[in-house]
Amino acid sequence: MERLLTVKPVPYVLLALAAVSLLVKFIQGKQKRSRTWLKSRSRSPDPEKPTDVTTFAEKRMKATDRTPGIWTPLDFKRPAASPYPDWSVTDTRPLPYRPFRHGPYHITMGLRSMHWDEWIELDNHYMRYHEDKKRRIEARGSKCCLTNPDPRVWDGAVELLEELSAYLSERYPSMFRKTDVGVHNVLTNESFDVTKLTMNGVKEDPMQLCARLTQDDLAVMFEKEDGQYYLLAGAVLLAGFWRLEDKYGMPLSEIHTSADVPGYKQKLEKGMMNFFRRVKPDGPVVRNNYFMQVDDELAWSSSIGSEDAQDGIGWFTAEKDLAIKHHHFRSERQSLRRLPRSGGVVFTIRTYFHPVTEIAEEPYVPGRLASAVRNWGEDVSKYKGRERYGDVLLEYLDKKHEEQVANGLDLSKEEGIKAYPY
Repeated sequence: MERLLTVKPVPYVLLALAAVSLLVKFIQGKQKRSRTWLKSRSRSPDPEKPTDVTTFAEKRMKATDRTPGIWTPLDFKRPAASPYPDWSVTDTRPLPYRPFRHGPYHITMGLRSMHWDEWIELDNHYMRYHEDKKRRIEARGSKCCLTNPDPRVWDGAVELLEELSAYLSERYPSMFRKTDVGVHNVLTNESFDVTKLTMNGVKEDPMQLCARLTQDDLAVMFEKEDGQYYLLAGAVLLAGFWRLEDKYGMPLSEIHTSADVPGYKQKLEKGMMNFFRRVKPDGPVVRNNYFMQVDDELAWSSSIGSEDAQDGIGWFTAEKDLAIKHHHFRSERQSLRRLPRSGGVVFTIRTYFHPVTEIAEEPYVPGRLASAVRNWGEDVSKYKGRERYGDVLLEYLDKKHEEQVANGLDLSKEEGIKAYPY
């Protein structure tokens, strides 16, 4: 009996030690998961990996049996946004999206779930974008900002304006102040009345009012009785390569086929239709893409032709082998969400625009970008215009990569440091 008593406490001591050990590991794990903004965002699926949009829709979104073209308003309210920590219109830099990777290029929509705090991203380029938009609204008007007068579409544009007004005052309270009738931009001294659809007392198209608030271009798709989604409201001022007036009123499929988007019919169309049909107001998603440009014009890339040309727009007009100082990296961060009242599906299209010589100074970027460009298929290369700039670009990127390696860059650590889409 005495022997049993001397032995019995030992397991309890071991159990206590094990429990303490597990508790320490748990706390360490929690601390490890408490990441910075760069590491906390959704990273999968990766658009440069063969993830199918149909699979995404089927796994994450329930099927719907509602009648095409009919939408019953839903009682869904977007979760309130948290204030952006220490946001500053002078100091908050653009997020460093670099959505490319080594190896084969896979044609996929590349959707990731989006946290509500990340819907609209503003930074210290805000005033440049705002002034560009203001100038283009004055010069081009309804060519860039237009809402179909159909009551459901018009209400959808107003709903988007209401959503933006509320979100921006929550996320960026130092810049946007909520008012009884809308929102006031403290920086630009612009007051938006959502009830009267005015900015500083002047009545405007609701999509044009939306455009003045953000750095994003905006497009709203609505389903018709044929089950197709049509672009019926938009504010597209900084798109670079496409014009709202060309795509307005088109169904989703024609928007992509008219632009010769690589692999759309074979790999994307069915999945995208399923996604649009199933997306719910509480299931926002985000994706990224990238292009090269051989001029420094954010709003419209004049190297592919005049914005007012009826024909003859395309990479074939761009001057070949321009010096690297003319090469710019253009990346889009697109979010998609369903508006609960109107049922419209909103695209926000935020463009990030940098000289190639600037991003090539970042560790790992020149080698990774060179690998990505070399792995574009023939159709993707044609779509992205590689033939006009590829030789100059790749020679420069290879040189910068070699310099980084010579200066001690450890290639084995890249995956741990650079995670998609950064």
